[in-house]
Amino acid sequence: MRQEIYIENLKCGGCVETIKKDISSINGVVNLEINLEKSVITFNADKNSKDVIKRRLSKLGYPEVGDKNTMLHKVKSFVSCASGKMNKL
Repeated sequence: MRQEIYIENLKCGGCVETIKKDISSINGVVNLEINLEKSVITFNADKNSKDVIKRRLSKLGYPEVGDKNTMLHKVKSFVSCASGKMNKL
């Protein structure tokens, strides 16, 4: 089933790399795409996987639009971003 999640704090390719690495590791998630301009993640997975993905995104600092976007989320997203940039090297 094709699904999408709009997220907060998506800034650059480093963020995208971190999210791809983490979310791709979830069993059953396929065809993962991240649109940096629209801050949306699209993927194929069963319906139950969406909640797991939302929790993982929030832990990385990228909560779903409409959820709480705390200072801690923002700080975590900067760390995730930097980590993603380092992994690209």
